[in-house]
Amino acid sequence: MSIEKPLVAVPTDIRNFDNYLWHGVPQPYLNAAADIACVTPLEVPSLGADRIDLNAVLRAVDGVMITGSKSNVHPSLYGKEATEANGPYDTGRDATSIPMIKLAIELGVPLLCICRGIQELNVALGGTLATEIQEQETNLDHRAVTSDRQDERFAIHQTITVLEGSCIADILGAGEVTVNSLHRQAIGTTAPGLTVEAVAPDGIVEAVSVKNAKAFAIGVQWHPEYWAASDPPSKRIFSAFGDAVRAHASTRNTGSIAAE
Repeated sequence: MSIEKPLVAVPTDIRNFDNYLWHGVPQPYLNAAADIACVTPLEVPSLGADRIDLNAVLRAVDGVMITGSKSNVHPSLYGKEATEANGPYDTGRDATSIPMIKLAIELGVPLLCICRGIQELNVALGGTLATEIQEQETNLDHRAVTSDRQDERFAIHQTITVLEGSCIADILGAGEVTVNSLHRQAIGTTAPGLTVEAVAPDGIVEAVSVKNAKAFAIGVQWHPEYWAASDPPSKRIFSAFGDAVRAHASTRNTGSIAAE
């Protein structure tokens, strides 16, 4: 396959619709991947690592994108009790995306984790999550506004601070950036293998990178996919990811040619 638009694995959400369980990914993520990162998103059904050969999947692709979702990571995966208020959950996705994250890091496959994705990344590396953060007096309300219009729900409105010397600073520049951070849970205890890259005014972690990563490996709590075609910072996130994916593909193809 041409390395111009290499394959990127995207684990799916599971939804119950029309008496079936469906596996899918929201369109904005696919659009941003295809049009801005200029990669080919490949949906991977969330059947769990015991039913899918994730090693084969990651050796066939040149990137991994972990998307946001309405569902939350199951608290049992970070030592907490599940509650109905903290749901809904998607254990099939957990059983697929979290092992995929670990393997992508191990193999040096470029990794972009968004919203739920940054939370999965933190849990995968041994961190915990804080649930229903809007109920804590010191926190801002990071939830989306109530509206039938997606543009209003995903409006860019919250300022974050990108830390000096961080990987995100290399992409967006250090200092204040305005984003669309929409969530009701967040990183609690940061995993030992992650570096905090950006924070909200209330101290909530908004971006991380994997320490000593072999390739591009970042997570953002906001939604760059939604405005990737028109918002410069959002576009830069996906462009940087696409560049990393093509660099991985080029190295892999060069290695194959040399082996021949």
